[in-house]
Amino acid sequence: MLHILLVEDNPADVLLVREGIRSSSVNADVVIAYDGEQALYFLTEFKFKPDFVILDLNLPKFNGFEILERYRVQDGPPVVVLSGSDNPWDRQRAMELGAREYVVKPIHLNDFIETVRGLLERWQNNRLGMAADAG
Repeated sequence: MLHILLVEDNPADVLLVREGIRSSSVNADVVIAYDGEQALYFLTEFKFKPDFVILDLNLPKFNGFEILERYRVQDGPPVVVLSGSDNPWDRQRAMELGAREYVVKPIHLNDFIETVRGLLERWQNNRLGMAADAG
């Protein structure tokens, strides 16, 4: 099972991510943080240990860049930014702060769901590959 922390304040996007998970071949457990403060709590104090984090940039309390800045000093799961911004500066900054991947949210619903499905399957395969290398 893949354990995911989804950091997203938009309820519609949360539903689309969940639909992408349901449509994938990945068995996933998802915890949702609706703002940056909750995200940092889940990443630092909560007993849930995600395999990876899906992080929006535009969030209340702490934005995605602030989360990456505060979190990057810790040894934890990889962070994938899933953002509405296709600004090259945002992409570059997120990667400099430690994001492992930057994905722009598609506009069309089916494309959004398909993007999430592909993202999950890719990360599941990465996780399985790392486990095989360690064994």
